[in-house]
Amino acid sequence: MAEQIRKALVTGGSRGIGAEISKRLAKDGFFVFVNYTSNKEKAIEVVDDISKSGGQAQAIQLDVSDFQAVEEVLGKLQKEMGPLDVLVNNAGITRDSLLIRMKPEDLDATLDIDLKGAIYCTKAVAKSMMKTRKGSIIQISSVVGEMGNPGQSAYAAAKAGLIGFTKSVAKEFASRGLRVNTVTPGYIQTDMTGALTEDQKEAILRSIPLGTLGEPQDIASLVSFLASDESRYITGQTIGVNGGMYM
Repeated sequence: MAEQIRKALVTGGSRGIGAEISKRLAKDGFFVFVNYTSNKEKAIEVVDDISKSGGQAQAIQLDVSDFQAVEEVLGKLQKEMGPLDVLVNNAGITRDSLLIRMKPEDLDATLDIDLKGAIYCTKAVAKSMMKTRKGSIIQISSVVGEMGNPGQSAYAAAKAGLIGFTKSVAKEFASRGLRVNTVTPGYIQTDMTGALTEDQKEAILRSIPLGTLGEPQDIASLVSFLASDESRYITGQTIGVNGGMYM
């Protein structure tokens, strides 16, 4: 399999945007490693859906905020299966709070998963990708990392950090044929936005020129493009999928 099929790892791939990305990449012909931290059942559901549609996938348990675990698990994975072709750093959490009320543990958790996790995973796969002189690394940031949002200072800092990280490593990796880009979703219909009140949703919709929330498929479509050879001349970019909310 290592030489016959392209391989992709999607962190946080068991639900929401990550699940949709996993399914789309499998549809595109990738063998997809669906990463999860604790919810094995959801990851297995995604793998089963992919299998029923004729694709190939495998659930893989890994806490991306654990540097040692990332090195060991992804090191073993690449040794057994060969270098990855695509890495999608999608894993993320929100621990919303006004800055003056923020708990240190919530700040640490947000930065550890949303920012450090992406850095750890990128580091763990980059070397083997460099040897093959190909690969696409895609960060899933957020419109909040571009425009800020009250009560989400830690989340915004982590997501903005991904943008700067992308630009730096895109320059480091370009001579070896690797591409690194960032996708910044706006308000997408997931469990996260499902928790909003009707008043909050109406206020958000008023700020979106296209007048509607996005769908996980909107993000998956762009990731599909960035994972493909059709985007071979695109690297270091931040591409928004937000209905015009931020331009």
